[in-house]
This record gives sequence, structure tokens and C-alpha cells, in this order.
Amino acid sequence: MNIQTAEAPTTVATLVMSDISKSFGGVAALTDVSLEVLPGEVHALLGENGAGKSTLMNVATGTIRPDAGTMVFRGELIDNIDPRDAGRLGIAFVHQHPAVLPDMTVFENLLVALPASVFAEGPSREEFARSLLDRVNLRVHLSDRVETLTVAQKHLLEIAKAIAVKPALLVLDEPTAPLGEESVRMLFRLVREFVAGGTSVVYITHRLAEVRELADRVTVLRDGRLRATAVVEEISDRELLSLIVGRQLDSTFPPKYDGPEGEEPNFVLDRLSGPGFKDVSVAARRGEIIGVAGVVGNGQSDLLRSLAGLSQFDGAVTINGTGVSSKRLLSEAAYLPADRLSEGLMMRLTVRENAAVSALTRFRTRLLLSRKRELGMVGDTLGSLSVKAASLDAPVSSLSGGNQQKVMVARALLSEPELVLADEPTQGVDVGARAEIYQILREVSASGIPVIVASSDAKELEGLCDTVIVMSRGHVVDVLRGDELTEERMIHAAVSSTTQTVGVEDVAEAELDERAAARRAKVRRFVQGDYAPSVLLVAVMVLLGAFIFAQNDRYLGAFNISAMLLLVSALGFIAMGQTIALLTGGIDLSVGPLVGFLVVIGSFFILNESSGASILLGLAAMLGTSIVVGLVNGTLIRYVRFTAIAATLTVYIALQGMSFILRPTAEGFINSEVSRAITTKLGPIPIAFVVLVLLVLGLEYALRKTPWGWRLRAAGSDEESARRVGVEINPTIVMAYVATSVLTFLGAIMLMTQIGVGDPAQGVAYTLSSITAVVLGGTSLLGGRGTFVGTLFGSMLLVQVLNATVFLRLDQMWQYILQGVLILAAAILYAVARSSRRRRVARKA
Repeated sequence: MNIQTAEAPTTVATLVMSDISKSFGGVAALTDVSLEVLPGEVHALLGENGAGKSTLMNVATGTIRPDAGTMVFRGELIDNIDPRDAGRLGIAFVHQHPAVLPDMTVFENLLVALPASVFAEGPSREEFARSLLDRVNLRVHLSDRVETLTVAQKHLLEIAKAIAVKPALLVLDEPTAPLGEESVRMLFRLVREFVAGGTSVVYITHRLAEVRELADRVTVLRDGRLRATAVVEEISDRELLSLIVGRQLDSTFPPKYDGPEGEEPNFVLDRLSGPGFKDVSVAARRGEIIGVAGVVGNGQSDLLRSLAGLSQFDGAVTINGTGVSSKRLLSEAAYLPADRLSEGLMMRLTVRENAAVSALTRFRTRLLLSRKRELGMVGDTLGSLSVKAASLDAPVSSLSGGNQQKVMVARALLSEPELVLADEPTQGVDVGARAEIYQILREVSASGIPVIVASSDAKELEGLCDTVIVMSRGHVVDVLRGDELTEERMIHAAVSSTTQTVGVEDVAEAELDERAAARRAKVRRFVQGDYAPSVLLVAVMVLLGAFIFAQNDRYLGAFNISAMLLLVSALGFIAMGQTIALLTGGIDLSVGPLVGFLVVIGSFFILNESSGASILLGLAAMLGTSIVVGLVNGTLIRYVRFTAIAATLTVYIALQGMSFILRPTAEGFINSEVSRAITTKLGPIPIAFVVLVLLVLGLEYALRKTPWGWRLRAAGSDEESARRVGVEINPTIVMAYVATSVLTFLGAIMLMTQIGVGDPAQGVAYTLSSITAVVLGGTSLLGGRGTFVGTLFGSMLLVQVLNATVFLRLDQMWQYILQGVLILAAAILYAVARSSRRRRVARKA
């Protein structure tokens, strides 16, 4: 076979990458790869999973820096670019795994990813954002949190971000994998429009039919090396397949079942109904594979989730002559979900752990697990699937999408299931791996284990399955076997159906008038939003206050109100800082000792006999120390690679030690004039509390409406996605810890006036108290989500609870009991709410 490199026209190329090389941990991902993309062309980039396609494009868009090679963009040599630089140059990347921020809204995702100049094209930012969503047929509200979107909707959002910048170079990485037919047609139309306007498109795909439909030229990578570049019309599919896999593929699909007629079925569904589907009946014999077809979102995934035991159903499921319950299916069925990132894999665990987790009993030797047996079985299974990983203990997040998919297949095989359920099993998987997965599914079915495959690729179902049920609006509208089982029949049955939607969670809402439905959606967004915990805290404070007042009418006296608000001011400033740290996905354990250390420093300068200059010098020393501590915390976390707990705990110990070195005992009485000035009141309301409230409002505005707030939450929501959209992670987090320490400095000033002396033992308790207040306010310990308003109310509730023990004459032990109850209740309530949101998303997917 002789493949000639395509001759390029004389026009200046949009992108020229020359001799690009990149290694990870000594493993070569790219070796001397060159690529040229011309203006107004669609350039397909093909290769197996792990061949280096996404890595090459990540180099082009600044996400990864190459070890060697050069890149020229529109005639200019560029070097050391980052994603934000790439965006300014006119390079947009639609990633295979969307670079979206799950804890932020749809609108905020657009704001953080796109340059401000883009939004100037519309009458308002909101209207321009809405027009973007309409252009890609994404029917969601701008205020919807992205974690509530389906996989397909997240991909459409990613496409909307890319087209917004009108790029000179648009990179599409497996863009159609999760999309339905309507969305695919929309995407192809957009690609053609952009190409007609001179945009260059790099199209990464495993689907040769899409290459034929869209691409002008094609480049093939294998094992990180360039194999060929050719004009699409001048190379056959067979030649492309040989270049991709390095061998000839006789057939993608294994032979279908050819058993004796009249054999009894080993798998029967009889009038199965559940959330999203109704009256599904189908049967298969040993060796037969059942397919589930239809336009995405018509009950296919709902059916598989019920068969996996993840939701209840009515009707009968019979396997090998025995009826099985939902509970049994939950433990005995192997389920490969379509969304492998959020449902299928534990991204923080290793390849070995993800593959072995469902088969631990197979590795047991008496009471313990056998490491040798686990490594042997997991290694053999992953090897049979040709999984490409640096080692079994490499993070599964480091694998390509196709290799991650094969890890899920390996887990299913290792678990020895009674039933295999595969939802989009080859999504993002290369042609060679597809053939391997098809063969494995066929072998599993031949062994007597029923196999059900749901796929949006009708050609895949035609080639793989023996029986296909076509679903529309949750009903089976056709059952195809034998010669009837064709791609055309499936598509025709799906799009020509006139059945009515079955009862699912959102149907009742759809039947209401439009205004009522909009009101309900608004309420639901608020309940799922960041401010719902604040409303709950206010309600709890009012009820608790009413109860205490009923027991003791001095509770609402001016003296008690003033005393509580002073305590709230000290805790509130420190908790605001802790909120910033938690929003980044970190934590600052050093805030308590830092408060005490700052008070100790102040006790050397801010004394009754001190001059004004000495007092100012003392405040400057306290502020400077807080800034240094913040820089040390941030540097340890981002550059020395300590965990947030380890870094801030180290600083915690150091600060506490230095406090006792400077002041072995409580000494140095604070200037009384300074204390009176700081505790000045307007009626019963301390001025310091008013300052705290104003600061909270300012921080809340900045968090929601400014790039600083968007970047802060983006870094905590999903660091890798934030990096891909151009957020500078290291400076953002380092400065977040500086801000945490500066706010702690304000809390130290309040504590200094309250205790009036340089006591090295004071302040430590604020670490736990600040975390408690932040958690009560609804800020996520995982980062990316929270409010300063909620933290303020959390601080007020915590002080109120401590104050209640005095007015109710409770033992001091009750302070700790009530704090613990509050934290536990908040954690359970927020965890349940988040879990219910995930279940709703899974049903929508």
C-alpha cells in the first residue's frame, strides 16, 4: 500500500506543528509528530485510543507544553502559550470530556470561559448567552447548575463556548459521541458554516462515516507517531483502518448467533414498567444480544438503570428460568453507564482499583484479600482488552477516554455477573477496541449471560445485535429480528412513532400551563441553589430565638444583642476567610493559631502607653504577618505539592509554637482607647458588625459578578476544566490563601479588643468554629460552591447556640453537643439534597 502525503495549496496554513514530542513519566505520548491544517478545511485526525490525538491538540491549544517541536499559527511562530492565549489567538477546543464547571451555572460557565469582548455583541450578556444556547439547540435555563445537565447537554454547552469566539481554528474531539441525531445534524451544519467562512477545523473521531461526510484531508497517528496524511477521497476505509490499527481488520462485528431453532429463551422481560418506560417485553436465547434503539432520551437509559437495580420497576424479569428482583439485580448485574466519568469510574482511584472493586470476593483467601490473585486476574483481564496505561496503579483519570471505557468492561467481566447492561459501550472508543468489545460481548452472551446494549449508533446495533427493540417516549414501538434488523428500519421506527410520553417525573410539570411550569422551575432552581441554606438558617435562628426568649425575656436585651454581635464579628471575619479557602477545594487549619499569634504581635505595639506611630506599626506588623502566612500556605499547597490539610497543619503548629515563644504567659495589655474605638456601637449594634455585613455583601457581589469570583469557584469546582478554559490555577489559589489570612487579621483585631491581652493560648478554637460556620452556611467541603451570606448566618447561628446554653442554664458540655448536632444535621441535609439531584440527572441522561 502506498499512501502519498497530500499536497497543500500555496496559501498560508492556519496551523503548522513540526516535530512535536511529549512524554509523561518516561512514556512517549508523541514522537516527532507534524501536522498542517489549511484555511477553510476540515482535517480529520484518526488513531486508536492512546495514539496521541488529544495530546497533540492539547499542545496546540496550550493545555500541554511539548518537550520538543515548534508551532506556527497563521504564519507566526508561537511558544509557551496557555489556553487563554490560545483563545486570544482564535483557537477553540471542544474536548471529548467537556471542560465545564459542575458547581457553576450555565451562564457562569460562559462568563468564565469567554472573553468579555464576546458579550458585547448582544443587547445584554444574558441575551447573548441565550442566543448561543439557541444556536446549538441547548434548551436549558441560564441559571441551571451544570451538574444537573445530561452528558449530551454538557457537550452542547462546550460547543456553544467554542463557536462564541468565532475561531480561526476549531478543534472538535469526538464531538458526536454522546449526541442524538438532531444534535449531530446541527453540529455538521455549524461545521460547514464555519468552514465556508474560512475557519479551519480539526476533527478527531473514530467514525469513518463522519470523516467521509465532513473531512477534506485526514492524518493518522499510531503509538504517538505520524503514519500518514492523505486526501480523504484518495484513500479507502480499508487503508485507513490498516493505518489506524497496524493490521488488516476483516470485520468489525463478530458473527451473530446461529443456534438451533425452538430453543427456550434464557432471558425474558414481561411488561416491564418503571420511571421513563412502560410495558417493555422482549426475550432472547442463549448467545443472543438484545439491542435498544431510539432517539436519545426516549427511555433507553431508564430501562437499563432499572435492570441494573438502580430504580424500581413493575413487571417480571426472568433469567435462566428464575424470576429476579430489583435487589438481586443491584448486586448481580454488571452495568456500564453512558457517563463513565460521573457514574462509571472513580476518577481518584487507580486503574487496578476501578477494575477490581466489583469482584473483591474473587480475590479473597479466607478472611483476607490476596494481592497476588488480584494483580493476576486484573492484569490478565486488562491485558485481554489491550488497555494502555503506565501501570495498574496509574490514576484512571490519566487514561484516554477509550481506555477508561475498557476498564469499565474489565470490571464487568471480573464481577462474573448474571446480566450485562451496556449503555453506549463504544462511546469514544477506537475502531480496533470496538471490535474487541464487540467480540467480548458476543462471548459473554454465548456463555449464557444475557447481554443488553443501548446505543445511539443504529449501525452498531445492526451489526452486533440479534434482536433490537426500538423505543419512543418510553414505549417499545417496534421489535426487529433477522432481515428486518436494519439501520433504516430502526431510524424509521424511532422518528415516525406517534406514541405518547409515559409518566416520568417531569410529565406533570409539562401538563401545567407555561406560567405555572416556569414558576415551579424557578422554585426548584432556588432550592437547588447556593442561597437555600441561608433561608433555612434564618428560619432556625428565628425559631431558636423565640424559644429562648420565651424562657428568658432578657435574651433580646440590648446588652446581650451587642455582646453576641461582637462575638459574631470576630468569628465572622475569620469564617469569611475560611470560606475562600473552602471555595478553592482546600481548607485552612492555621486560622485559629494565626489569630492568636497576631494578637500576641499586637500586644507588643498596641499598649496603653504606646504612641500613635507604635499602634500603626503594630497593625502593619499584624497585617504583614498575615500576608506572609497566606503566601506560605499557598506556596506549600501549589508549588511544594502539600495537601491543604498537611500544609496548613504544619503552619498551625509553627504559629502556635511561635506564640508561646513570644509570650510564654498572658502579658501586654491592649490600648483601652483602641479597644473602645473598635467596639463602638450604634445603639446595640457594634460598628464592627456593620463593617462585617458590608464586607459580606461586597464579597458576595465579587463572588457572583466579577472574574475573581468566577475563577475562584472554577478552581474549586473542577481544577482540570478550569485550567482548560484559561484559569491560572496557581496564582488564583495562592492569592485565595492570602485573602483568607488577611480576613483572619480582621478577626484578630476583634479578638484583641475582647480579651485585651496578648494571650498565646487564645484563638486556637477559631479553626473549628470557622469551619463549622462555613459548613452550616452551605459551602461545600469539596469546593466550588458556597456563599459568604450563608457563612455570616452560620456564624450567627453558632454564636446564638453558644449563647443559648447560658440563658437556658445548660452545662458547658451542651455547647459541644449542640455544635455537633448542627454540623451533622447540615452535612446530612446537604448530602441528601446533592444525592437527589444526581439521581434526577441520571434519569434525564
